[in-house]
Amino acid sequence: MPLTPRPHPLVAAIPVVVLIGFLAVVITLFGSDSLSGGSQIALLMGMAVCVCISMAFYRVSWRTFEQQITKTLGGVSITLLILLCVGMLAGSWMISGIVPTLIYYGVQIMSPKFFLVSACVICALVSLLSGSSWTTIATIGVALLGIGHALDVSEAWTAGAIISGAYFGDKMSPLSDTTILASSATNTDLFVHIRYMMLTTIPTFLITLVIFFFAGLGNGDGAELQISHYTEGLSRTFNISLWTLLVPLLTGVLIARRVPSLIVLFTSSVMAGIVALILQPHILTEIAVSGQQTTDHGLQTAVSGSAADISSLIRGLAITYYGATAVDTGDASLNELVSTGGMAGMLNTIWLILCAMCFGAAMVASRMIESLTQVIVRFVRNRASLVSSTVGTGIFLNITTGDQFISIVLNADIYKEVYRQQGFESRLLSRTTEDAATVTSVLIPWNTCGMTQATVLGVPTLTYLPYCFFNLISPLMSIFIATIGWRIYQHKEEGTSSNS
Repeated sequence: MPLTPRPHPLVAAIPVVVLIGFLAVVITLFGSDSLSGGSQIALLMGMAVCVCISMAFYRVSWRTFEQQITKTLGGVSITLLILLCVGMLAGSWMISGIVPTLIYYGVQIMSPKFFLVSACVICALVSLLSGSSWTTIATIGVALLGIGHALDVSEAWTAGAIISGAYFGDKMSPLSDTTILASSATNTDLFVHIRYMMLTTIPTFLITLVIFFFAGLGNGDGAELQISHYTEGLSRTFNISLWTLLVPLLTGVLIARRVPSLIVLFTSSVMAGIVALILQPHILTEIAVSGQQTTDHGLQTAVSGSAADISSLIRGLAITYYGATAVDTGDASLNELVSTGGMAGMLNTIWLILCAMCFGAAMVASRMIESLTQVIVRFVRNRASLVSSTVGTGIFLNITTGDQFISIVLNADIYKEVYRQQGFESRLLSRTTEDAATVTSVLIPWNTCGMTQATVLGVPTLTYLPYCFFNLISPLMSIFIATIGWRIYQHKEEGTSSNS
């Protein structure tokens, strides 16, 4: 099939401008509800403009778009299954008492003043071991958010600390799919890539910890009353038991044995369901009865019963996995904390991902992405401008394609030859790609990462964005290190290895 002509950059910018315009209107009209449908429509409108221009003026066949959309959606099919399992896990870990137990003991152990820096470090360690920011945030991240609520810490700051730590571990872990992808896409040895990332990542993480340390010193006023309020409400509603922590322990064992994330999440959800049947039958019965929309009197009668009906238990567990659950703790704020959305709560996220992938696929098939990025490449004059262009392109691709995996691959393809011609090692490209594409994906509301973490944590992307210091500083640190030339080497022969 002959290659279609590349559109002029001004033409290629039209779908992006249309998308941004529609998103501005949607956000203005719907506010925090914009991701429940409005943003998806904006993405489809941007895609429609891209397709119309390409078919009308550049003779790009509809078949070309179909093939690219099929290829792109096929690449995220496992991601969609992971999202459904994340919904299962979030519901089952909450209703089984795992998260309430972690919150119950966590608020009594963790100091409000050091909570933010502790949350960041904990998430960094878990993510480093698991290789997955998504798994980390969906498990320990949700528990830490609850602890933050109990300690009277701003949920925006807490989410920022959780995400900063999770993406540090994700970026530096040899088990991480993005780390493996960035190294393989640039033909860089995995551990060479990880060691070289330390030069930008470690300073960034230390700066992040310092910020959270000083920010946390202002916490603590009135926290004791809040802690007592939460512990009493949780113990009154759930059977708080250390036995529930066997599930996180066994989940950690699966992660340590490098079991695929999809299997880990599903297995952990099943184990949590078993724990719920054993320790929280009254909660499952309450969920089953409320699902049948019975009267308040009927609900109280069902909950007070000592022997739960088997069918009610199974129904309650099924609803926990697939639907929204609400547990009455006697306090509105605590009710909101322990409510979950199950798999159904992830459907808006999946819808958004599908629309974002279609827009990104259309931009790739029409060669508009290529046209826009070539404009950036033209401004490359030296080492600093090359790295700056790579960072800017990675962020731009996250915005336009809606997926970090596509951004990583396209960034590597665009700049691979440029770095070779300039005499720079491939590890500089792989590191810069991760410093830009991997960590900024969670800052884009319609990106797969941004929408997922906003859904899991229940904190809008634009709310936590200013506090994700690791993610915000990483691209700037990459440019700074390139500007001063710290341990950036050139070679004449492709594949030549420099001292590190």
